[in-house]
Amino acid sequence: MNMSVALQWVNSPNTEASSCFGFLDHQIRDGNRLIESSRPSSTRKQKWKSNSFNNSKLRHPGRRSFSVIRNVVVSPTGEMAISSEQLVNNVVLKQASLIKRKFSGDDVEVKIKPLPSNLNLLSEAYDRCGEVCAEYAKTFYLGTLLMTPERRKAIWAIYVWCRRTDELVDGPNASHITPQALDRWEARLDDLFQCRPFDMLDAALSDTVTNYPVDIQPFKDMIEGMRMDLKKSRYMDFDELYLYCYYVAGTVGLMSVPIMGIAPESQASTESVYNAALALGIANQLTNILRDVGEDARRGRIYLPQDELAHAGLSDEDIFAGKVTDKWRNFMKKQIERARVFFNKAEAGVIELSAASRWPVWASLFLYRQILDAIEANDYDNFTKRAYVSKAKKIPALPMAYAKSLIGPTIKSSGVSKKLNIFN
Repeated sequence: MNMSVALQWVNSPNTEASSCFGFLDHQIRDGNRLIESSRPSSTRKQKWKSNSFNNSKLRHPGRRSFSVIRNVVVSPTGEMAISSEQLVNNVVLKQASLIKRKFSGDDVEVKIKPLPSNLNLLSEAYDRCGEVCAEYAKTFYLGTLLMTPERRKAIWAIYVWCRRTDELVDGPNASHITPQALDRWEARLDDLFQCRPFDMLDAALSDTVTNYPVDIQPFKDMIEGMRMDLKKSRYMDFDELYLYCYYVAGTVGLMSVPIMGIAPESQASTESVYNAALALGIANQLTNILRDVGEDARRGRIYLPQDELAHAGLSDEDIFAGKVTDKWRNFMKKQIERARVFFNKAEAGVIELSAASRWPVWASLFLYRQILDAIEANDYDNFTKRAYVSKAKKIPALPMAYAKSLIGPTIKSSGVSKKLNIFN
């Protein structure tokens, strides 16, 4: 399936040409072949369920409050198997705990910063990452200019690594990529986190992960999503699809929250902010799945829950036929409703981010949500028509996002709530 790894938690989409990224000078060795990426010709999908998050609150030490997980099942061997959302929630809790340790003084890990032979090389690497963002994620890039220089560079570095990873399975050389090649890319990631970067772009991310409480697990999970794309073209239910969406999109939210930062005045739990970041990634990925149904079908792929299709009286043959019927419209209405629930969940977390980080996130949310409106405007014909946000609609969304970004977290004092903005 086509999916984009432009930063869902931080990126606003160029819905017509956001996929081109093959020019990066990265190399993946596959056996004796040296695969060098070049500008791709295909358009990638941008890679945050109702009631899908546990929303655990760790406000009181030793006490956790989880919502009921509906998909916990017993395996044929009698062992308890957890749902995809519980699996993902475990990752969220781990990532949130890193930030807690970092700012509580309990983080005693000493990270050795990479020292390139030429100290100017690191600055050059960050500049190159910025150039990539400026060319392929213009709106997002503008938003990052409001951030502190350190946070800005770090987000650029994460953006570049995600895009390079994305190219492995959907770039011009994707047909040459094997599971073994992804294994080597993961080994390279391990080296990167151990301050042994392979090239200058790796060095930018290696430097970033020494400066922020960023864990390797979301990066590894994204690679797992690439593996899934190599071997899987159907998803039996939403639990399976949810896990895929986390791998290829929600992971970016977990990577970027430590860089974006949480507003000092925020009273929200760290877990809730991470869950909101996750929600935006899932929402964006679901939106792209719905937008690209026809494009994916022409590749023999269907990224819609098979059980929900059957319940609606639809089958794979109906998808391949590409006819808009009342059954299809009713099915699509429910899928769009689910995506919007995720967008609504994400909104609660954006406001808790540090002031300078909120604008690009609001822009992403506003623009991507409009793709769902465009699908409806096309009478749910996502077989032959590609829903996109026109420039006429993009332009007013940016000042709206900026105005929204001025609103900070709610602070409760003496029983009275008030909003803080960046000027307070």
